Amino acid sequence: MDKLVALKSFVQSVKFGSFSAAAKHMGISQPAISQQIRSLENELGNRLINRTTRQLNLTEAGQRYLVHAQDILERLEEADRSIRSEDDQMTGLLSLGLPSGFSETLLSNFLLDFNTDYPGIVLDISLSDLYADVVQERLDVAIRMGDISDDRLIVRRLGTAQRCLVASPRYLDERGRPKHPSDLCTHDYLLYKTISTGLQVPFISPGGENLSVRIKPSMIVNNSAMLRRAALAGRGIVLANRWLIDPYLRSGELELVLPEWRYPPHPVYAVYPSNRFIPLKVRRFVDRLQGFLDEQKTFSNSHMAAAE
Repeated sequence: MDKLVALKSFVQSVKFGSFSAAAKHMGISQPAISQQIRSLENELGNRLINRTTRQLNLTEAGQRYLVHAQDILERLEEADRSIRSEDDQMTGLLSLGLPSGFSETLLSNFLLDFNTDYPGIVLDISLSDLYADVVQERLDVAIRMGDISDDRLIVRRLGTAQRCLVASPRYLDERGRPKHPSDLCTHDYLLYKTISTGLQVPFISPGGENLSVRIKPSMIVNNSAMLRRAALAGRGIVLANRWLIDPYLRSGELELVLPEWRYPPHPVYAVYPSNRFIPLKVRRFVDRLQGFLDEQKTFSNSHMAAAE
């Protein structure tokens, strides 16, 4: 058994969903694929794939083995690239997991420019405000906001997003303008679903003291752009990132609430799996993103953020 061919046969069979499709992709026969995987299973003493007439299903052992097999093949591919020119290394798929509102509002032009500057790279972008499992989803890099505690990840802090409490002038004219954070209990509050502070809104007073106020949300949404639309429609007060709402503050469509109060730092990170080699294209993407965010007025840059 050729172990490398066996690993490729296993990974490609899972990727394409059948031995025949994997064989076609690899340019070998279907029986050869089947034999390679059978030999691999015999050597390991574990079944990796349950075969049926219609589909292949990974066993529990197969699921664990797949992660390591993919990593081995990726490292070999990257080793080959490493002796090529920089241009040759800046090729292939770059899988990104990005927050929807953040990307659509702030990163659209950055992503288009990166795509233009590196035409050999195919950006595979998944936009979602839901938590993405970087390891399971095989993402090269993801952008996360808020605190992170996952020892499977390499974490690089990119900066700190500035936040503020806002509402539409029409809503505030009708319901009154809060004078103190405790006044929020009488207001409609628009809550971001996965925010780590839950029903508590943390504040920092003008004198630097910490205060936390419990709110009663009138709407709970897992998408920041939807919360912005709700605020613009006069549905309540929302704690939002400045990159999301600054244009609406300038136009007067939204108004600052309790402007003298501040909020704890909201860090922004680039994360990637710790068990995988970090390709040049990933490092280049994160470096470029770092530089881009450093130029944004709605962010504190990385070295300032690290000192907070």
